[in-house]
Amino acid sequence: MVHSNQMLIATNSEKIILNSEKDTKEFAENFLTKVKPNYMVFVYGEMGVGKTTFIKYFVNAFQQKNKMKITEVTSPTFNLLNQYDVNKFVINHYDLYRIKNDDELKNLGLFEDNSNTVTLVEWPEIIQKKPEKLIELFFKYEDDYQKRSVQIKGLNL
Repeated sequence: MVHSNQMLIATNSEKIILNSEKDTKEFAENFLTKVKPNYMVFVYGEMGVGKTTFIKYFVNAFQQKNKMKITEVTSPTFNLLNQYDVNKFVINHYDLYRIKNDDELKNLGLFEDNSNTVTLVEWPEIIQKKPEKLIELFFKYEDDYQKRSVQIKGLNL
């Protein structure tokens, strides 16, 4: 178990407990120091577990770091993609919840040139072939549904 003052010092796959929205915000702010353009981040977890909240704080932390206006970050459930310009690159935020097959996935351009892009993908389960520069975040509820946790795969801390 990792306490909030040790946020993101966890080893690969160690569980990080997120007791509050503040913990999620701190995790997102620390996580941004580990992610570079050309990375993809798959964000797993059931509905309401905090995937979009994490992404909101992640995007806003990049905007703040680059002295940009903080924008509203919402889940792109219906339009499938939201883009955020964060100075020298773009953050693509995909929500694949409504994608039903591989053909629909191909039309999104998800795997096109990502050299100036950080790509965050909610509901990535439909993706068959995982990219090389991939970090996977597994958000889940703990016993009482008040606490949440996240496990990281693919990132050597």
